[in-house]
Amino acid sequence: MLPLDTWPAEDRRRIVGVLTDIDDTLTTEGTITPDALQALHDLKAAGVHVIAITGRSVGWCEPFAPVWPVDAIVAENGAVALVASPSGRVDKRYRQDAGTRAVNFARMQRALARVEREVPGALRATDSPGRETDIAIDHSEFAHLHEAQIAQAVQIMRAEGMNATVSSIHINGWFGDHNKWVGACWIVRELFGRDLGHELDRWACVGDSTNDVLMFERLAHSVGVANIARFVPQLAHLPRYVTRSERGAGFAEVAAALHQAREAR
Repeated sequence: MLPLDTWPAEDRRRIVGVLTDIDDTLTTEGTITPDALQALHDLKAAGVHVIAITGRSVGWCEPFAPVWPVDAIVAENGAVALVASPSGRVDKRYRQDAGTRAVNFARMQRALARVEREVPGALRATDSPGRETDIAIDHSEFAHLHEAQIAQAVQIMRAEGMNATVSSIHINGWFGDHNKWVGACWIVRELFGRDLGHELDRWACVGDSTNDVLMFERLAHSVGVANIARFVPQLAHLPRYVTRSERGAGFAEVAAALHQAREAR
C-alpha cells in the first residue's frame, strides 16, 4: 500500500464518485465524527457522488439516509439501497423480489440459530431486528470472538449454502449473487445510468476490512483507512493507497485529497 499523498493529482481530478464503507471507515467508535461528516458535505458541494456501501442492516441505516449528504446507502452487502429524495422521503430498493426474500429469510433464521448453537460465544448482532436479506454475528462490536470462532461461523454459513464475509465488527451471511461490488454496480446504474465496470478509473473506494476486498480488487483508486492494518494478513487484495489516520479521520483525508486536486486546476 502506498501513502495517500502519492496518489497523483491528475488521477484524483478524474474521480466522479466515492464508494465508501461505513463502520470504522466513516465512523469512529460507532459514530460519524464531525470531520467525516464535513468531508461528506465537501464532496457533495464539489459535485462528487458518494455512495455508502455497508454490511449493516437496512433498519440501522434508515435514520441516516435522509440526513447524510450521500446519494444512497447500500445496506446488507449489496442487497438493498436507501435513496433519499430532496423532500426527505426515503425510497427503499431491493435486488431480490419479495417472494425470494421471504423464502431466504426463513432459511437464514435457521442458519443463524445453528451458528449461535454450535459456535461458543456466538451472538447475533444487535442490529439484527433491522435485517431483511442477511444475518450477522457480532465478533467485535459488543462481543468478541477469536479467529477460530469467526472461521467456524463462516464455515457453517457456507455449509448452509450462504455467501459469508467478515467486516470489522460482524460476520455476515446471505443467499443470492450480490456482494458489495455487485451492489455498487447496481446502484450506480440505477441512479446515474453509468456502467461502473467501464469507469474503473473514475471512481474511488474507501474501506477498512475483508468485506471491502472486492472493491479493492476492481477499482484502480482504492484507499484503506489506517486501521486496515488489522486485516492486512487476511486480505487477498490490498488497497492501492492507505491514509495516515484511522477511521473517520482517514476518510476526511481522502476527501481533502480529492478537494485539493480539484482546487489546483
